[in-house]
Amino acid sequence: MSEKTREPNALAAIHQWLAEREHQAAQLLAQMTRCRSVQGQETEIQQLLAAQLERLGMEVDLWEPDGEELSSHPLFASPRTDFAGSPNLAAKLPGSGGGRSFLLNGHIDVVPVGDPEQWTQDPWGGNLVEGRLYGRGASDMKGGVAASLLALQALQGCGIRLAGDVIFESVMEEESGGAGTLAASLRGYRADAGLIPEPTGLAVFPKQQGSLWFRLTVHGRGAHGGSRYEGVSAIEKAMGVVAAVLELEKERNSRITDPLYAATPIPVPINLGVIGGGEWPSSVPDRVALEGRMGVAPDETIQNAQAQMSRAISKLGQKDGWLAEHPVELEWFGARWLPCSLDPESELVRMLVEVVEEVRGESPAMVAAPWGTDAGLLGAAAGVPTVVFGPGVVATAHQPDEYVLLEDVMTAAEVIALMLLRWCGRG
Repeated sequence: MSEKTREPNALAAIHQWLAEREHQAAQLLAQMTRCRSVQGQETEIQQLLAAQLERLGMEVDLWEPDGEELSSHPLFASPRTDFAGSPNLAAKLPGSGGGRSFLLNGHIDVVPVGDPEQWTQDPWGGNLVEGRLYGRGASDMKGGVAASLLALQALQGCGIRLAGDVIFESVMEEESGGAGTLAASLRGYRADAGLIPEPTGLAVFPKQQGSLWFRLTVHGRGAHGGSRYEGVSAIEKAMGVVAAVLELEKERNSRITDPLYAATPIPVPINLGVIGGGEWPSSVPDRVALEGRMGVAPDETIQNAQAQMSRAISKLGQKDGWLAEHPVELEWFGARWLPCSLDPESELVRMLVEVVEEVRGESPAMVAAPWGTDAGLLGAAAGVPTVVFGPGVVATAHQPDEYVLLEDVMTAAEVIALMLLRWCGRG
């Protein structure tokens, strides 16, 4: 009996297996969401996942990356180099041989809760309300990590062995630069193709923007507020800098014509997220610092984006004598996410689209990711072409009352299981 003849039966079996275990899946995801895996506190959830993977008979590797070793790598970008309390997790499910390998990568670090008063649900409760499982990280991206784990459990539960190897990665540090994925790549984990189940709302993301953090320091001259005309306000000068950054954003986005960005108002934004300056209400401020995030187009290099920002800032001195004598300082620091671009007609993307159609009975939306993931890093560091697809409500990520639809987690698990079978082959 041919592989394609058996696959419909396999899909029905996987669907049935998952449908009968939706309650257990909800319990697993709730347990994951209750782990407060903010930066530096990832041990609990990694141990939870390691135990689940060991039950599947997988070869489990749990380790704390060496920050000194990582920081010397050209692709390293992180605001820290000490990863104590932040273990990485990888596991291998060996195939029977003769098939292609596949890598499932997901991050378990989450951003802080923010003001708890803005939440109507317990941010660490993992509460399931009318099909929505609430909590910090439920959507970004513990729902996706759970879907990957459920897919592996479903294959084993249905007695399906794959021909190719499967690598499962649960990494830390994605939210601030991707050190976890870099560490896993340097440890030797790689495959013929990969998937990251970030919260795409079950859409397929073959392309994603990259991004990097920057700091602009604007200098002024201090003076008493009562005779402010004797000083030069760094805040007033910073207004012109902000205007230049917004103009650069407009220029860069006017050149983007990729149809995958058709529904995105600003494909590659430049966001100013932090501002600080001045020390005293009655003094003219002599320094202002602006920190932000610059989007990088999928087919653009990080270096090209940096050069455009540098030119835009250097031109400020052509219109302002003070800034000509006291140039705005541009610094690239902290986190960075590499852009990623797969051909929508590539085998990996086409296969995923076909699998989603089989599972859902309709074609998925195909768009370019409005944010960065570790997909670009997987390609650059490990040579793994990676597509992004997963459960989750993008609009609630990093926000109060973040949630994921349990139904979408189960659907994603079914898609991932069938994708593994299709790509790796039956053993």
